[in-house]
Amino acid sequence: MTPENDRVIIGIDPGTNVMGYGILRIVGNKPEVVALGVIQLNKFESHYLRLRRIFERVLSLIEQYLPDEMAIEAPFFGKNVQSMLKLGRAQGVAMAAALSRDIPITEYAPLKIKMSITGNGGASKEQVAAMLQRILHIPDENMLPQLDATDGLAAALCHFYQTNRPQVAKSYNSWKDFINKNPDKVSMGKKPLDK
Repeated sequence: MTPENDRVIIGIDPGTNVMGYGILRIVGNKPEVVALGVIQLNKFESHYLRLRRIFERVLSLIEQYLPDEMAIEAPFFGKNVQSMLKLGRAQGVAMAAALSRDIPITEYAPLKIKMSITGNGGASKEQVAAMLQRILHIPDENMLPQLDATDGLAAALCHFYQTNRPQVAKSYNSWKDFINKNPDKVSMGKKPLDK
């Protein structure tokens, strides 16, 4: 019997030359690497053909691994507007593939992903990869030379960390609110006997 909270998360690091992905399976409360890889887009001359390839490959990964959720790195703001536009399109196409299968998507800023994995928002791609290898016990032979793959995996692990926090059952605005909602948990002390 499998625990109720088993789930699969696909993480995507969007790119127009290389797109990285990582698949995590959460068993109970423990993340395990299922797959790690890249989608090579350099061979396509046309940006539109690259977008089609992204859609087809992300859809193929979704059909193969049946993820419950997608975590995707949000484009960072750079000086080159054309690069940002192309990156945004790549991200949008990957998101459209997930949406076509009703998979919820969460975007994370690169700084948030790095911070959640290494504790340092300014960490290098190499530092993120090394920390992932330690956290997820990935053998050296399974680590890919492309850091885009580990960036995709980092997005998935970041999502696991962000969504795996214990939930507080009730929230209270004040002590009075707590007392009103929990009269059985509050003792007002004994009143003196009337004489």
